[in-house]
Amino acid sequence: MNYISPSILSADFSRLGEEISNISDAGADMIHIDVMDGMFVPNITLGAPIVKAVRKCSDKIFDVHLMINEPIRYVEDFVKAGADIICFHIEASSDVGATIDKIISLGKKPAIALKPGTKAEEAFKYLDKLYMVLVMTVEPGFGGQSFMPDMMSKVKAVRDECVRRNLDMRIEVDGGISDKTAPQAVNAGADVLVAGSYIFSAEDRKEAVEKLKNAK
Repeated sequence: MNYISPSILSADFSRLGEEISNISDAGADMIHIDVMDGMFVPNITLGAPIVKAVRKCSDKIFDVHLMINEPIRYVEDFVKAGADIICFHIEASSDVGATIDKIISLGKKPAIALKPGTKAEEAFKYLDKLYMVLVMTVEPGFGGQSFMPDMMSKVKAVRDECVRRNLDMRIEVDGGISDKTAPQAVNAGADVLVAGSYIFSAEDRKEAVEKLKNAK
């Protein structure tokens, strides 16, 4: 069964705490929190104070995706705010190895994200230390984009390398995930599905989560 991490980027921010409680009750395994700084990506979203504020609304895993230029500077802030997984972009300016080590030193799970234009092989030398690799299936920065099926070869490449090295690691996909696209991602080797508009716009969010959990 797949792990589901609804992206609060598609939530109603005027009642964010209630939205997070609702999707937690609907069966989400994680809460995906997109942090954007307006520099690494053109959009700006939220920071550690918001994460801290909504931490009390759910006991689910907080899957924090840092789309920021210098993630190493903010790791500790997000750990203190309640992040469980801290995912940062391999294309950011911080030293990748040092950022991973800092996340681990603070007792949290490190993950790295790959933009569509970044090759899977860029992540390979870090796999031994990672909890998860996030393969972006859209360009990062905005919600509601269309799924990029050509990213499935990248998912498969990461999964094949994990199998070759006998690594038990999560592979997450983010962007355009629905009950129609999820099977492609799962068949390629993904086991964590980020979905925003598909879940938050569903009339029955529990049913939407279940469909993704059982996608194959």
